[in-house]
Amino acid sequence: MIDDALILSKFNDERTREEAFNLLIKKYQQKVYWQVRRIIINHDDADDVIQEVFIKVWKNLGSFRQDAQLFTWLYRIATNESLTFLKKKQAKNNVSLDDLTVEMSESLNTDPYFSGSEIEKKLQQAILGLPEKQRLVFNMRYYDDLKFQEISDILGTSVGGLKASYHLAAKKIEQYIKSND
Repeated sequence: MIDDALILSKFNDERTREEAFNLLIKKYQQKVYWQVRRIIINHDDADDVIQEVFIKVWKNLGSFRQDAQLFTWLYRIATNESLTFLKKKQAKNNVSLDDLTVEMSESLNTDPYFSGSEIEKKLQQAILGLPEKQRLVFNMRYYDDLKFQEISDILGTSVGGLKASYHLAAKKIEQYIKSND
């Protein structure tokens, strides 16, 4: 596995900066893609956001303070870019957040890149029905198996609040799946 310290040291050397960035992409591109995709749902939109994420990473990696883990910093950027994308889409289409959520949920049925089973589709629809914070926390904990402290570092929220959000999200998802059998 590629070491973050190696990536950062290579990035700080002008001669190996591009190599370092390629190593960073190789190590984190798939994880960041799935973080973005679970928020945005649509594959093509996720690809667009991923480009923005890595452009922002390229521009700001030199000033990365290393007071957090590199993946935490990347996830924070990916999460913020995803939420910004959704807000812009909401404003551009002049729709409410609820309407946008319904649109994203319906797109699961026609998405050629979605390869999950019916239960996975139902789970994704249940997750989309959650408030934004609960959805983010649930995705990071359930899919990425992140510790609450790591999620706290990414979202800038207390661990206690995240645990409560996760618990509420899990209950709502369970209720959704039971009532939509």
